[in-house]
Amino acid sequence: MKIIVDAFGGDNAPLEIIKGCADAVKEFNIEIILTGNEHTIKEVAANNKISLEHMSIVHCDEVITMEDGAESVLKTKKNSSMAVGLKLLNEDAGQAFISAGNSGALCFGATLSIKRIKGIKRPAFAPVMPSENGFFMLIDGGANVECRPEMLHQFAVMGSVYMEKVMKIQNPRVGLANVGTEEHKGNELYQNTYKILAGSKLNFIGNVEGRDIPKGACDVLVCDGFTGNLILKMYEGVAFTLMKQIKHIFADSAKGKLAAALVMNDIKDFKTRFDYNTYGGAPILGTSKLVFKAHGDSKARTITNAIRLMIDYVNAEAIDEISSSLKSVKEK
Repeated sequence: MKIIVDAFGGDNAPLEIIKGCADAVKEFNIEIILTGNEHTIKEVAANNKISLEHMSIVHCDEVITMEDGAESVLKTKKNSSMAVGLKLLNEDAGQAFISAGNSGALCFGATLSIKRIKGIKRPAFAPVMPSENGFFMLIDGGANVECRPEMLHQFAVMGSVYMEKVMKIQNPRVGLANVGTEEHKGNELYQNTYKILAGSKLNFIGNVEGRDIPKGACDVLVCDGFTGNLILKMYEGVAFTLMKQIKHIFADSAKGKLAAALVMNDIKDFKTRFDYNTYGGAPILGTSKLVFKAHGDSKARTITNAIRLMIDYVNAEAIDEISSSLKSVKEK
């Protein structure tokens, strides 16, 4: 299997990206194509004693920054590491592409440059996030601000397939993000989507309120991209603030430091459970070839875990499963 990797995407590129790829090569016995400045990649690898065995490099001079507009990936920076990676994927140079770079540019590029799965209206950004009793998928996390009910239904189908085939959750529970649990709650989009999901073969459990999301009320949380991005950013912000306050409690006084010594293992376990590095990142579901968005602050472990999930996705033939699921819906 061959995975294409944007070596210059993210805050810790290219060092952590290269490290993660080297670990993935050893662990999964795969080939890697790195896109980016060849001289810099080789120099960083040599300085940090990282083997580039089973890794090839496609040289490109430009990098899409977090400040660049989404359209830059296809218009103003066609020779960037992200744009070249998407082009290689479209040309079948590899089975999947991953970048820790600009989310908007990656979603824009994946949507317009990679063919969609037959029948899919729009690809969706689908981050896997921690909850009280495990993890759940949020779909759509920001790719489609305006949606129709059939699009949200397709998001639910794609999310269910991913969670079952890749994350190994049997018969995943599908919930619809809403302002109340009653069937009539929400605007016209959510009321109509509720009816479609309730009549589908999915394991639909109904509406899910915001306060129940962190409790793990469902395995796949469906919503439009505007709502999803608000949930995603709020989730990240609250988690960051909470961890910061806990750190102050234990570090700012003698009694706090003493207490920390007694519960340090519990704190580490808590931090690990809510660590995004564990889940690797977010697939962009709906494209005919897998595009994966790693967190902007990805470390080597994040990249390795993301590649593991990508391998599982390809090996599980999840794209074929999504196509079959959509076909059965149409026939029904």
